[in-house]
Amino acid sequence: MGARRTAVLGSVLTLLAAPALAACSGGSEDDVRAAAQAFLDDWSGGGAGAAAAATTDPAAAGALLEQTATDLPGATLAAELGEVTVDDGTATAGWTATWDLAAAPDWTYEATLELREADEGWQVVAAPTVVHPELAEGQRLQLTRTLPERAALTDAAGQPLFTPTEVVNVGVAKDQVTDLPALAAALSAATGIPAEQITADVEVAPAGQFVPVITLRRPDFEAIRAQVFDLPGAVFPTETRLLAPSARFAPALLGRVGAATAEVIEETTEDDEAVYAAGDQLGLSGLQRAFQEQLTGTPGFTVSVVSTDETTGDAGRQVAAVDPVPGEPVQTPLVRPLQDAADAAVATQPLATHLVVVRPGTGEVLAVSSNEAAAAGNALTGQYPPGSSMKAITATALLSSGGLTPDTPVACPGTTVVEGREFENQDQFDLGTVPFTEAFAQSCNTTFIQAGLQLPDDALAAAAASYGVGTDWQLPVDVFSGSVPTDSTGTTKAANAIGQGQVLVSPAQMALVAAGIAGGTPAVPVEVVGAEPAGPAPEGPGQAVLDQLRPMMRQVVLSGTATALAARGEVYGKTGTAEFGSNTPPDSHGWFVGYQLGGPQGDIAFAVLVEAGQSSSAAVGVTDAFLGGLGG
Repeated sequence: MGARRTAVLGSVLTLLAAPALAACSGGSEDDVRAAAQAFLDDWSGGGAGAAAAATTDPAAAGALLEQTATDLPGATLAAELGEVTVDDGTATAGWTATWDLAAAPDWTYEATLELREADEGWQVVAAPTVVHPELAEGQRLQLTRTLPERAALTDAAGQPLFTPTEVVNVGVAKDQVTDLPALAAALSAATGIPAEQITADVEVAPAGQFVPVITLRRPDFEAIRAQVFDLPGAVFPTETRLLAPSARFAPALLGRVGAATAEVIEETTEDDEAVYAAGDQLGLSGLQRAFQEQLTGTPGFTVSVVSTDETTGDAGRQVAAVDPVPGEPVQTPLVRPLQDAADAAVATQPLATHLVVVRPGTGEVLAVSSNEAAAAGNALTGQYPPGSSMKAITATALLSSGGLTPDTPVACPGTTVVEGREFENQDQFDLGTVPFTEAFAQSCNTTFIQAGLQLPDDALAAAAASYGVGTDWQLPVDVFSGSVPTDSTGTTKAANAIGQGQVLVSPAQMALVAAGIAGGTPAVPVEVVGAEPAGPAPEGPGQAVLDQLRPMMRQVVLSGTATALAARGEVYGKTGTAEFGSNTPPDSHGWFVGYQLGGPQGDIAFAVLVEAGQSSSAAVGVTDAFLGGLGG
């Protein structure tokens, strides 16, 4: 495909062939070929003036060629000379034109140059047919570039996730404004866009320009219609866009479609030639962007001969066409009931909240949800300390070492000191000596610190890696797989054992950890059905360890820190409170990482993070709302 930008062959200049000068008969075919080749070489090489000078009417030909260059910006012409015929002072030269159009397929056609012999040699006859053989006086060529309808990004059931949706562009018509401060304040109150931003945008806009403020789906606009509709200067043009079911429907994974940006056009450029053009509706993020070529397809074009007199209403006559090539659908494993329930659950929390759902055994990402307060991308790529949800991994390391079993008596003092630093349980609770399962269920920090210090320095990282933590996943949309040091010692090693220190994870990766525990064999994450594996499957800790760990996670729900979920079916998990920042006392994220077996949507694993939730109870509450929304 050649250089790509939309172009229209504009106004046709009527070219009148100049009267033939006194011809010298007997011109050779070689002379004609040389003259025709020189004309084509000059034209295709960008020398329109030199090409025009070699015609019977340099002024008219120059205007024609310059107009062609103006109406086909960025396009280049490749010309191949064919058969030449000479007949007593006149000649014809067949040639093939190939236009390397902007952001469209090449346009190729056969044409003929007429030549006449003059005193100074052979000249190309200046006529509209110099540009195209079917172009006549009073006509012009009109080129229209088209993209095919965008292929569907679908859910697990094969249903399209994006559909044409009416939106209202709330904005300002600068020349209709009577009181800019009042208008900005009113629009800000209705939309949440800062008044100073609205004012600044309007002030710098040229006179008569539409200044956008916010784009809303029709129901969202109707909710503020009474506040804004009668404001002097406010205008509300509508359009149709390709949108997901809601603004919060898995945007981190799916991405969005919109007018092509310079960055996206550059990204899709092949061999320094742009495939798409400004104004094209393209994927701007997420899977829509990652599968740009497959979903967008290939542009096509039509060329018509139309009248230069627009008042005639002449529809023209098509002389060439290349049909656009439709794209192919991309199927995701997203399950709508799960996504809808996740979206509803995170919306119950005013703090930034994320919920990611994964299918045990397959690694399929079933839902990715973040509420309005959150940066949606952090559900997949955020880097957070996991707090006590890390104890599922630490317990894996401890059980794998053979030093502990679920029934092993362990000490759970209220505090413990490592190299002069004191660590404590929440509110310094003290369980005395209890089975390891109870220490896990009650989330006893001191037990896990004391036991974790006895492990080899790389044991925690190895246990994490067995679930895929730290893997460089090769996914279409990035997932931060986590980071667990292999060589920490002392207080850092102690903190790592309870998900503090230097340990970092994302909600998506913790959902994968839960899925690995539930499914028996950890799976590679899957964002697109049928895609190449994102990496080697994690080895897992082994069946013997999982057989011990699962009942411990069940006990968290039955008698431990997540009893609020006891009525939600067969739920397993681990709570977590993860300190962060420099406040005193420090702020804390709230986590719940777990899985449900035999629920309304089958076996599912999930991770919930409430940023700055201060305790795990916030995440348990969101989990409860999620499972309740499924009917579980």
